[in-house]
Amino acid sequence: MHMQRYSSAAIMNLHRNFLARQTPMKTKMVNPFMESKNACDVFINHRGIDTKRTIATLLYDHLSWLNLQPFLDNKNMKPRDKLFDNIDNATRNCKIGVSVFSPNYCKSYFCLHELALFMESKKKVIPIFCDIKPSELRIVNNGNVPSKDLERFNLALEEAKYTVGLTFDSSKGNLSDVVKNASEIVIESLIEMESEQKLIKSSRNTPMAL
Repeated sequence: MHMQRYSSAAIMNLHRNFLARQTPMKTKMVNPFMESKNACDVFINHRGIDTKRTIATLLYDHLSWLNLQPFLDNKNMKPRDKLFDNIDNATRNCKIGVSVFSPNYCKSYFCLHELALFMESKKKVIPIFCDIKPSELRIVNNGNVPSKDLERFNLALEEAKYTVGLTFDSSKGNLSDVVKNASEIVIESLIEMESEQKLIKSSRNTPMAL
C-alpha cells in the first residue's frame, strides 16, 4: 500500500518552509524531549529484534538530522528511567506515530501497548509494513496477555491494518528509500497538522457577525 504524495517540487518547498521554522539544534548532546518534557514530534514504534538496527534507527537519525525530535527507546532513555512511565508519556504526547510492523511485532506486549495508546489518543499513525503484509498481522493469544489488554490490542491492530502506509521488502528493497519516503510523509503530516491548528485558532479568534 502506498500513500498519496505531493510532487517533488511541492515537497521541497514544504520541507524548506517547515524546517526553517524549527528551533535550531542544541550543540550539547542532550535529548530535548526528556530535558523539557515537551511533546516529541515522532514516536517510532517498532520491534527491536526485527528493525532496531535497520529502519528504526536510520529513521530516527534522519529525522534528527532534519532537526525534528523523534523518540526511540534506546536513544531517548537512560539507565534508571521508569520504562512504562517514559514510554507512555512519549507515546501520548507525540505529534505523530510511526509503526514499523514486522514478523515479530505482534509477539511484543510493548509494541501492541504503544500502538493501542496511539489509537486511543487519536494520533495520526504512519504504518511501515516491513517483511509482512497487513493481512498477516495477528495476535496469538498464549494466555500471557490480560483479556482487557487483548481487546485493546486487537482493536488497535485492526485499525492499523486498514491504514494506508509504506511497504518494505528487505530482500530486494532499499533502506534509504523507505527512510526517505517515511521522513517526507512525517514532514507533510506535521505541516498539515500545523495548518489545521492555525485554521482552528483563526476561526476561534474571528468575531461572529451580528
